[in-house]
Amino acid sequence: MSDLNQEDELAGTEQPFVAHLVELRDRLIKAMIAVGIVAAVLFVYPGPGALYDILAAPLVAHLPKGATLIATSVISPFMVPLKILMMAAFLIALPVVLYQAWAFIAPGLYSHEKRLVLPLVVSSTLLFFMGVAFCYFFVFGRVFAFIQSFAPKSITAAPDIEAYLSFVLTMFIAFGLTFEVPIVVVVLVRMGLVSISKLKEFRPYFIVLAFVVAAVITPPDVVSQLSLALPMCLLYEAGIWAAQLFTKRTAASAEETAAAD
Repeated sequence: MSDLNQEDELAGTEQPFVAHLVELRDRLIKAMIAVGIVAAVLFVYPGPGALYDILAAPLVAHLPKGATLIATSVISPFMVPLKILMMAAFLIALPVVLYQAWAFIAPGLYSHEKRLVLPLVVSSTLLFFMGVAFCYFFVFGRVFAFIQSFAPKSITAAPDIEAYLSFVLTMFIAFGLTFEVPIVVVVLVRMGLVSISKLKEFRPYFIVLAFVVAAVITPPDVVSQLSLALPMCLLYEAGIWAAQLFTKRTAASAEETAAAD
């Protein structure tokens, strides 16, 4: 009899777990299909080579006349454009990927958690894209111009395409994560891990930390370091302002709920 009861208990706990695994698999498949469709479209137009040309445009514009990027590996001309193709496909399909993640975790959240998580997911995605765009359209041109201004006349610059891709990915991730600073600040305040007054007191230390992080992550030139450190400091202030606004709205809604009760 006890064996039967034990089997019933196991059956009751296994089914939801298996159902969650099946749903997770389905969500991952849908996300991968979205990335695959975008990759197929990009492969047809504009094509892997054209995507690399777009990515390399800020550097090529500041190379000496007649200089081009080179490939030191036999398969680099094939593999590097494909890597860029998959990276672009993932970024373009990111809203679908995030929606699948949201659809998987949303049923397990309370209503107030849903109201908090969804805006955070949307805003963090937009801020990451803004960081990447800021890096590509504003930072790259100034960094490459500054670097080339120091190059001796006897040297012809011919960067390797794999090294350039590694540099671009590092910079994109650095600036994308930097633009997430307001989200991190708001979440820390919302979870009660730190108060707004403490954040204001930590401001001088954060400024020093921002310049240290910029010096470690970016190339050893003043332009790129300032381009990362200064926005990080400004975004920290934006995070404090957003946390204050969020706290006021939360307190007002709590007072309205208490008055209604």
